Amino acid sequence: MKIFCSRANPTTGSVEWLEEDEHYDYHQEIARSSYADMLHDKDRNVKYYQGIRAAVSRVKDRGQKALVLDIGTGTGLLSMMAVTAGADFCYAIEVFKPMADAAVKIVEKNGFSDKIKVINKHSTEVTVGPEGDMSCRANILVTELFDTELIGEGALPSYEHAHRHLVEENCEAVPHRATVYAQLVESRRMWSWNKLFPIHVQTSLGEQVIVPPVDLESCPGAPSVCDIQLNQVSPADFTVLSDVLPMFSIDFSKQVSSSAACHSRRFEPLTSGRAQVVLSWWDIEMDPEGKIKCTMAPFWAHSDPEEMQWRDHWMQCVYFLPQEEPVVQGSVLYLVAHHDDYCVWYSLQRTSPEKNERVRQMRPVCDCQAHLLWNRPRFGEINDQDRTDRYVQALRTVLKPDSVCLCVSDGSLLSVLAHHLGVEQVFTVESSAASHKLLRKIFKANHLEEKINIIEKRPELLTNEDLQGRKVSLLLGEPFFTTSLLPWHNLYFWYVRTAVDQHLGPGAMVMPQAASLHAVVVEFRDLWRIRSPCGDCEGFDVHIMDDMIKCALDFRESREAEPHPLWEYPCRSLSQPWQILTFDFRQPVPLQPLCAEGTVELRRPGQSHAAVLWMEYHLTPECTLSTGLLEPADPEGGCCWNPHCKQAVYFFSPAPGPRALLGGPWTVTYAVEFHPDTGNIVMEFRHADTPD
Repeated sequence: MKIFCSRANPTTGSVEWLEEDEHYDYHQEIARSSYADMLHDKDRNVKYYQGIRAAVSRVKDRGQKALVLDIGTGTGLLSMMAVTAGADFCYAIEVFKPMADAAVKIVEKNGFSDKIKVINKHSTEVTVGPEGDMSCRANILVTELFDTELIGEGALPSYEHAHRHLVEENCEAVPHRATVYAQLVESRRMWSWNKLFPIHVQTSLGEQVIVPPVDLESCPGAPSVCDIQLNQVSPADFTVLSDVLPMFSIDFSKQVSSSAACHSRRFEPLTSGRAQVVLSWWDIEMDPEGKIKCTMAPFWAHSDPEEMQWRDHWMQCVYFLPQEEPVVQGSVLYLVAHHDDYCVWYSLQRTSPEKNERVRQMRPVCDCQAHLLWNRPRFGEINDQDRTDRYVQALRTVLKPDSVCLCVSDGSLLSVLAHHLGVEQVFTVESSAASHKLLRKIFKANHLEEKINIIEKRPELLTNEDLQGRKVSLLLGEPFFTTSLLPWHNLYFWYVRTAVDQHLGPGAMVMPQAASLHAVVVEFRDLWRIRSPCGDCEGFDVHIMDDMIKCALDFRESREAEPHPLWEYPCRSLSQPWQILTFDFRQPVPLQPLCAEGTVELRRPGQSHAAVLWMEYHLTPECTLSTGLLEPADPEGGCCWNPHCKQAVYFFSPAPGPRALLGGPWTVTYAVEFHPDTGNIVMEFRHADTPD
């Protein structure tokens, strides 16, 4: 059987549906999953084990059999913990068939097949009775259905159904309770991920300001949570306006409702400022007394910051208020947490919610188009004034008063920069209706609708009529395209440059003039865990899961580099960064592949986990923009990454041991090929087993 999977095509700048082997999709799912991260989460595993032991003991103390329902069993780890703790029988529910098959094997290998039944169904499809999946209702409910937002994976509907149909009334539950916390802050950096700021352009006629349209300023924004490693945001980047507020709790041992609800907390601002952002996280208590607690709190709100567990499967949440609001120290305000069955959002009220009929708001929905076109990092990138200044600096060196400029990037404001710098005629190509509509709004707000021509079509389809019979003297791109997942996917700009070659006039300039692919070998402080084999987890053999992940990673495209925003994941460089390939945009895309191979020395001791790759764009010979490293590594190898871009991480396999520079230097070999027919870059990095 064949299936269809979506994949970005760098030669067309679009997402295409391709026919793949029936195993392709689930290999991708497993390869990119968080299973390894969860198995390495010692704090999570220990707390669950403690909570399960306590729950089984309470049931046994009442003289009852301990019958466990484990929803979302994954590897079967929690079910095996339950049986080891004395449970008489466990029903382990897992909807993802490859995972359910693995759980059966893991349970069998650990000798629990007689007491654990793996059921490959969604929990809402499980039946109870003599002929059902479960012979009777369970009296212990064990689940791990949570995401960073707590309820985003459907925990509430699953609990609601389980209490109605699968477990006894007043059952034991592990976890017993969850509490969501929030803290109101002012943060220009985080607010820049949600709103378009005025952009300042220095011209020969003075400063020009690109202002956002009114509906961008009033739009409540995207409804989805922004989940990040909040511990990597500097405290200097935000001002705390409130104490940490417990917003709402859910008791999982009782009937749970998935209906929409809101919860308010009265507070007095700690200082005056502008309320913009709500930082949020949760903790789970594994027992009714709350003695066994697992928390996602960031370091400044953690009871023991030195013992914090790193994890990537649960992070922290950033929510944006619909509008920023001034707050005054000591005044009385109400922070309101709203949720439906899958989503949480926040609002700030100045009167008691009981007196305010507007509190029960609908989930915020973007009505300005910008939040549909630009993701959070893209907002931050466009709002980066230093980045804008570098484009302005580069444009000044290539523009002439009679220039005809063609801009090709999705939802880009480069056309406005070119106009303000005196270009005679500016065209910008927007191939999507959303970007076309958004740019029209921005141009209108800045009185440019008659001065910049928007062409709504794919750039490959441009005609002389679209360009009003003019020849282009400057082809301009950031480049940025919304379909790009990996850094080199923006090489679509090169294919556009090739397609519009006939429209370029004699001596036409292209900016950027070129791009280059760079790499560095790194040691991650924590990110390595998501790809590291676990072997043994709390005394249970999970090698089968390790083998399953390895098989998935070896399944063709799964062994490619994967995108990660490395500003959230500290690492040390073990090698000097090096340039691998160069792409000359002044010339059309070549017909033959571009290849590079070589060896790089590891100059610092450490454990080499991965090669990190990124693109650098050479706007002019004097001006380069990096999507990766922004400055040389510090003496210890610490890296400073572009916070607006995801870098490509190629994890070494198998995981290497420490590379101490004794008898070295140690080396990594690489082979990289750019295939112009597909736009893909194929790569391989390997450790040398012995020193040179």
